Amino acid sequence: MEKFDKFAVLGGRILLALVFVAGGVSKMADGGATTIPYMEAMGLPGFLFWPTAIFELVAGLAIMIGYRAKFAAMLLAGFCLVTAVMAHMDFADKMQMILFMKNLSMAGGFLVLMRFGAGEFSLDNKVEGDV
Repeated sequence: MEKFDKFAVLGGRILLALVFVAGGVSKMADGGATTIPYMEAMGLPGFLFWPTAIFELVAGLAIMIGYRAKFAAMLLAGFCLVTAVMAHMDFADKMQMILFMKNLSMAGGFLVLMRFGAGEFSLDNKVEGDV
């Protein structure tokens, strides 16, 4: 199985990052029309929309291509945990409970990535030996 490690790490990075890249792009495409009201309903200020959308896209791309992946993974793990607590704590709503658990799971994946790095197929490995 070890011969597949480098492909597993690449695939894992892409799958973890995909939700943030797609989320950032879709948020930017609608200019916050759906996200800002949701954020404000959760008690978050709407002005955080653009920084959040940009962060999701940039951090997701960093994970996807493996650039400064350990740092990006640390930030995204924190983002997932904070988002879980701030936006998905209504456990009476089954969907919110699922989103809460998804965020915890993704944070776990990012913590593993933070610890072990982006792997062989990454810019980190090519530039600095998996920073």
